[in-house]
Amino acid sequence: MEGALESFRKELGGLRTGRASSNLLEPVMVEAYGSRMHLREVATVSVPEPRLISVQVWDRGMTKAVEKAIRDSGLGLNPQAEGQVIRVPLPDLTQERRAELAKVAHKYAEQCRVAIRNIRRDGMDGLKKAEKASEITQDEHKVQSDKVQVLTDQHIKMVDDSLAQKEKEIMQV
Repeated sequence: MEGALESFRKELGGLRTGRASSNLLEPVMVEAYGSRMHLREVATVSVPEPRLISVQVWDRGMTKAVEKAIRDSGLGLNPQAEGQVIRVPLPDLTQERRAELAKVAHKYAEQCRVAIRNIRRDGMDGLKKAEKASEITQDEHKVQSDKVQVLTDQHIKMVDDSLAQKEKEIMQV
């Protein structure tokens, strides 16, 4: 359940709000040295201002490739190269785009909830099998089932809290 929650938080981190975040460029892949590499493997990503991401490329020859990868990433960003530094200004989001991002965040949250429920189902199935094989008693089965349900409820609440926080961040003008 922790893994599903961590994955969900990473997906939320990649959603563009109105503020710059180094996680925004996490999925960007660069054609470098004859193979595809993550941007973090060829450059340092930092956030010097709330609406600007700075990418410091380690190899001067990679600047054009990094700039092209950011432009072609589908994030709607327009990088500007200045020597080995690439500046990526973040444009303001329209209200329509904010609503779309909120829907995407809700979709990610639902996927995480489903993953957590699947883990709960697997745990309950394991308890039923253990009871049928006489490895645990009926009372132990009940106690453990309740514990699994409590854990599930706690993790779903964490997902809902993270979603509410991200939605507030997205809708903030």
